[in-house]
Amino acid sequence: MSLNVGIIGCGGIANGKHLPSLSKLDDVDIVAFCDIDVEKAELAAESYGTENAKVYKDYKKLLKDSSIDVIHVCTPNNSHKDITVDALDAGKHVMCEKPMAKTAKDAQQMIDAAERNNKKLTIGYQNRFRADSQHLHKMTERGDLGDIYYGKAQAIRRRAVPTWGVFLDEEKQGGGPLIDIGTHALDLTLWMMNNYEPESVMGSTFHKLGKKENAANAWGPWDPNKFKVEDSAFGFIKMKNGATIVLESSWALNSLDVDEAKCSLSGTEGGADMKDGLRINGEDLGELYTSKIELDNPGVDFYEGDKVDEAVEEARAWIDSIINDTEVVVKPKEALVVTEILEAIYESAKTGKAVYL
Repeated sequence: MSLNVGIIGCGGIANGKHLPSLSKLDDVDIVAFCDIDVEKAELAAESYGTENAKVYKDYKKLLKDSSIDVIHVCTPNNSHKDITVDALDAGKHVMCEKPMAKTAKDAQQMIDAAERNNKKLTIGYQNRFRADSQHLHKMTERGDLGDIYYGKAQAIRRRAVPTWGVFLDEEKQGGGPLIDIGTHALDLTLWMMNNYEPESVMGSTFHKLGKKENAANAWGPWDPNKFKVEDSAFGFIKMKNGATIVLESSWALNSLDVDEAKCSLSGTEGGADMKDGLRINGEDLGELYTSKIELDNPGVDFYEGDKVDEAVEEARAWIDSIINDTEVVVKPKEALVVTEILEAIYESAKTGKAVYL
C-alpha cells in the first residue's frame, strides 16, 4: 500500500524536516505541493515530488484532489486550525506541524474535525523520537523513577533568534520562543510524566534583549522594530495531582545554561535528565549513584552524521499508523494540553495572575 501525500506550506520546516523524511519512505508518494509563494511550491515539487506532481497556490483546490490520502500542514501557526479542519473535512489524514494551534479553542476544533470524519490527526513533536527520549520514556513507563512529581522543561538559547519568515510576527505565530521551542520541551516533559491534567499556571514573558540593535545572533542581527514577540518566557505549572513543572524558554538570554527540547524528572524512586546524554540518579544500598545511559547515535536535530534521525522515525511512525490503522504516537488530545498550558502562560504574563484550567 502506498499513500499519496500533499504538502501545504513549502517553507523552512517543510524542506528541513517533512519532505526529506517522507522521501525516505518507500510507501509514500509526494504528489501535491502548495504555497502562497508558488515558486517555493515548484522548487519543492522539483526536488521531492513524483513525476506528475501538481503545484497549487490555493490549498482548497489541492484538497479537492480525491487521490490524496494525507496532508502535512507546514504553515504559520495562525493558519493551522483552518487548513487542518478543511483537510480533515475533505477526508484526509493530517499531520500538523507544532504547535497544534495558536489557541486551545482552535486546537479543540481540530480534534472535533478529526473525530467527526474518523481521520487520523497528529502534531509534529519529533523530539519524542530521539534515542534518549525513547529510552527514558520506556523507563518511566516501567516505573523506574516511581511517582514523578517534579519536571523541568528546558528550551534555552543564548542567542539564536530566527530572523526569517514570520517568527517575529505575533499575529501569525502567537508568540516567540515559548510557542516555538518551549512547546517541544513541554511536550516531552508531559509525555514522560504521563500527566495531562494541569490545574493552574503562572507565567512571565520578557521582551528585553529583542529591543537591542545590532545584537549578536546566530542568524545575524534582528530588526528591533519587527521583533514583536517575547525573547524569553517562563512558566510554573501545577498539576491536579500536585506534581509541578517549571518551563524555561528563550531565543535570547544572558545565560550559559543552554539546552533545547530537554527535560529533567524527579520521582520517588529516582531521577533523570538529558543534560549530558541521558543520566539517571538515585540511591542503592544507602549510597547515592549517578549513571549514564550509553545510547547508540543519540543524534542532534537536522545535523548530518551517523545518527538516529528523529524526523524520519516520526514520519515512519505516522505513515505506519495510517497503513496499519493503529494509534498515533503524538495524540491530538495530548497536544491540546500543551497548547492550553502555553496559552495560560501568556495569559498569566499579561494579567499577573494565576490561570486555573
